Amino acid sequence: MNDGTGNRGGNATIEQALARLNFKPRQLEPGHVWLAGAGPGDPGSLTLEVLAALGQCDALVYDALVSPDVVAVASGAELFYAGKRGGQPSMKQDDITALLVRLAREGRRVVRLKGGDPYIFGRGGEEALALARENIPFRVLSGLTSGLSALAGAAIPATMRGINKAVILATGHAAGTDDDLDWAAIARTGQPVVVYMGMANLPLISASLLEGGLPPSTPAAVIVAATTPQERIVIATLATIVGGIVAMRAALAGEP
Repeated sequence: MNDGTGNRGGNATIEQALARLNFKPRQLEPGHVWLAGAGPGDPGSLTLEVLAALGQCDALVYDALVSPDVVAVASGAELFYAGKRGGQPSMKQDDITALLVRLAREGRRVVRLKGGDPYIFGRGGEEALALARENIPFRVLSGLTSGLSALAGAAIPATMRGINKAVILATGHAAGTDDDLDWAAIARTGQPVVVYMGMANLPLISASLLEGGLPPSTPAAVIVAATTPQERIVIATLATIVGGIVAMRAALAGEP
């Protein structure tokens, strides 16, 4: 099939493919805030809606997990870093929300950009509620959630007929605290568990799942920096995954 430019269908450029899609992005209005997901890290994981939003905004409030290449798309925007890293000084959530409200009331076109999807452990719901209370118009632009994207990139299916009928998305951030999950109850479901922000607490989480009844031979994987050039994948069992991470870190540090 010829598209009229001399290119056959299988050789179309990305510009030609986009033209065929006939994508018409919505306009980001002054005084509006769009809560957007940047996906797992690779700029190729951006949705067209998020890409268009970055091209329109004049204020970008972005997180630590957003790639610099993605931030660079918003070339006409003032940048506000609002990253959060475990154990490091970071902007408080109330301050981030106040910043979004202030920028909107100044008539700015605001994009609040988060890694993954804003509504999957991204505090997007908190920010949406705060904007609604302040009568700030907002919109949510979904992104590829990092947990499931990481699995796909590693050729690990999140669901498979005859294996599981559910997937549990859990945060490992609160492991060992009063706000922790009931890992034993999760283990009893027998369904796969995708843990976000769990690296620091991996020994505790894996031990809790074993105590909850999951067999030591249960397949386990840790994926770090998914979809980026720094991606590392460790595949082991629930009983050996912590040792696998120790070995990975030693190899990266150049230790024997």
